Amino acid sequence: MNHYPMWKNMLIIAIVVIGGFFALPNLYKSDDAIQISAGRQGVVDLAFVAKVEAALKAKSIEFKRAALEDEHLIIRFSDADSQLKAQEVLQVANFGDYTIALNLAPTTPGWLAAFGAKPMSLGLDLRGGVHLLIEVDMASAEKKALEGYVSDLRELFKQEKIKNKRPQLASDKITVAFRSVEDRDLAESKIGRDFNQLIVKVAEDDAIPSLTVVLTEVAKREVRSFALQQNIITLRNRINELGVAEPTVQQQGDSRIVVQLPGIRDSASAKKLLGSTATLEFRLVDYEHDAQDAVNSGRAPAGSKLYQHRDGRPFLLENRIMLSGERIINAISTLDQQSGTPAVSITLDGKGAGQMSNATKDNIGNPMAVVFIESEIVTREVDGEIVKTSYERPEVINVATIRAQLSKKFQITGLDSPEEAYELALLLRAGALAAPIEIVEERTVGPSLGKDNIEQGFKSVVIGFIFVLVFMAIWYRIFGMVANLALAFNLVLIVALLSMLQATLTMPGIAGIVLTVGMAVDANVLIFERIREELRVGNSPQASIHAGYAKAFSTIADANVTTLIAAIVLFGFGTGAIKGFAVTLIFGIATSMFTAIMGTRAVINLIYGKKNKPKLSI
Repeated sequence: MNHYPMWKNMLIIAIVVIGGFFALPNLYKSDDAIQISAGRQGVVDLAFVAKVEAALKAKSIEFKRAALEDEHLIIRFSDADSQLKAQEVLQVANFGDYTIALNLAPTTPGWLAAFGAKPMSLGLDLRGGVHLLIEVDMASAEKKALEGYVSDLRELFKQEKIKNKRPQLASDKITVAFRSVEDRDLAESKIGRDFNQLIVKVAEDDAIPSLTVVLTEVAKREVRSFALQQNIITLRNRINELGVAEPTVQQQGDSRIVVQLPGIRDSASAKKLLGSTATLEFRLVDYEHDAQDAVNSGRAPAGSKLYQHRDGRPFLLENRIMLSGERIINAISTLDQQSGTPAVSITLDGKGAGQMSNATKDNIGNPMAVVFIESEIVTREVDGEIVKTSYERPEVINVATIRAQLSKKFQITGLDSPEEAYELALLLRAGALAAPIEIVEERTVGPSLGKDNIEQGFKSVVIGFIFVLVFMAIWYRIFGMVANLALAFNLVLIVALLSMLQATLTMPGIAGIVLTVGMAVDANVLIFERIREELRVGNSPQASIHAGYAKAFSTIADANVTTLIAAIVLFGFGTGAIKGFAVTLIFGIATSMFTAIMGTRAVINLIYGKKNKPKLSI
């Protein structure tokens, strides 16, 4: 007799039920929607919802409903055309500090969402949007790091009274000529002592004593890593201004960044914003005048300018800039050694250190502000025409008291929490791109093409599925019908895994699903042919069933393990579309092993397991 123990049958039933439950949200079509998020100065509340609804109704744009969801305003539309028209209207409505993003809003019922069931995410090739592959110029990053050391070396030679000619910076090295061999040797020892990230070599030119200075390999790796991470942070901050609901910014390799912007139609504006600049400024606070008086009168006193803190507080700052952010080499969140409170450690280059020292020596005890200035493109309607204007938006991100004369390294204190210190360090580092970037690959997928891709992908799965069903039903009869049932549940489990893990489904991912359909039934073909062989040699039906599953298992396992290894390698070393294919292939191998072996065996046991001498329909 062939039968499973009760616990194994219950396990199979539980997996199938749970898989079906989490795959269910994908039956509900998502709505074309607009997501509005509040900035630091904005508030998303019922009054704002009413204002947005009034703006849409004034332009006769129909929408399904507008509701607050997870601190965002989600406006649902019946089609993409209404969605795009509404975006144009809301962009020129000038509500204030809000981000307006195109999105797809799921229509999953509340009873499903309460258990965390969500539809799977769609990739750009299915949803539409812009894909950019960005190359970071690492040579420029290394050269920029060496520029900071040029001023440091000048300062060192000045302090040690070493006679030299002006250090010359080439692409990857600094060359310094000296008046005498003694000066050169002294400089070599001093540089080796004070700068452990530099390698000093004596030049071969005997006529003029000179040194060449290059970065160590460790320093080069640190510079490249810092440049890549800072550019990623900067790009993420800038993408927030672009109005993208679910952007992707990821590192790819040692020098590239992948940016995916779902829902974006205008790749030109996206590239322009990503390549724009942002700056930082350090200014003294005008504590002799009241900032609130300047707000009330609308006029700032002579020599000062009115700014706003990111939390809305007004500040009067002096017009003179103490230091600009381009002089910052690094910014790290840390703890103040004396008080133990959160702080941010700032490192300046040589010129910046001199500027900061001169600016702070006479202002000890006075407050200093850090101003973050970012370019922004605003769309407005002027005299019936849509006009895009670029302007700078400054905001104060920190105000702290100067405790001592500052130089190359100093700390910003007075922060409320370690989280605020971490965010401030990110802002300071992300004020500008650490190295130039170049867009080496660009793909734009329209929403209609994405819809066509979904339809064609669905057709390919259905057609492949039908051909396999027909073949198995004709060739293996009842056993073939059982394999078809397992194949259907296999697709359900793949979709459930993609939904539960919120993995992104792409066109190559659909290709992976189609491939697993054939691979899943291949395991059953091996099993059923083994059962036929056992029947032909005269074994009983029950013994043939048992032998078929037992003896075919090793072959099925070998084939799937080798394919799994290939899929893991594709996922580990592949990028973009290749990863999408590898993910569905890995999921398909796991689910097909379960449905083709355990699932079909359970059903076959249910049909034939309790019969003494059944006649197998195979």
